[in-house]
Amino acid sequence: MKKKLVNLIIENLKTLFGALIIAIIIRSLIIQPFYIPSSSMEPTLLIGDRIFVSKYSYGFSKHSFPFSPNFSDNRFFSKKPEQGDLVVFKTPADNRTDYIKRLIGLPGDEIQFVEGDILINKKKILRKETKISQAIRCGNYNLETKIFIETLPNGVKYMAAYNKNGTLQNTKKFKVPQDHYFLMGDNRDCSKDSRFLDDVGYVKNLNLVGKARIIFFSNDTKKSSLLKFWNLHDSFRFERTFQGLK
Repeated sequence: MKKKLVNLIIENLKTLFGALIIAIIIRSLIIQPFYIPSSSMEPTLLIGDRIFVSKYSYGFSKHSFPFSPNFSDNRFFSKKPEQGDLVVFKTPADNRTDYIKRLIGLPGDEIQFVEGDILINKKKILRKETKISQAIRCGNYNLETKIFIETLPNGVKYMAAYNKNGTLQNTKKFKVPQDHYFLMGDNRDCSKDSRFLDDVGYVKNLNLVGKARIIFFSNDTKKSSLLKFWNLHDSFRFERTFQGLK
């Protein structure tokens, strides 16, 4: 009887270990879920969105694996990202924290804000104002914004939010180093991104984790929480379920 119990425990441990290995492989090499905790990517991504990120899109590095084991400073099966990609990356400040931003500048590009417009290599990116105005949460306050449709040089279109009461007007020129990228939040006036060189700055190719592909679940955390489970249904954003990202 005792031997049967020991064998049963061993078999269960083998099953659990096998399942754990499979889960790590899927999470590291194929797809990984992420939660959106801030408004820096609104209106594209909302607080409470859960997204799937493809880990194979740019190849693999140590940051593809849990806890970023320091086994190599190379990227394997490397693929170049494209302007407009929604990229999850490890922040250069600690090489641990996951951020998601939109890729704006490629290696060698020159980025600058002039009178509120974004210039890439001295050419304005196309920007068309929509009729949409909305209040977007930024920390503990609401930011009144105007929504624009921007078009990057490669034709990628997306929506970006700018503060109604005055936005970032002028900056110095940002020259993107080789093997680095310049990324910004779609919520231009509530995003810590490559414009802030001391906090995020230029992101190494090695630090890219993957490309955001789809929203698989979303709920408004302001309307409900585990402590207010009776309101959970009202917080679901059913219209965002399985919404593709671009």
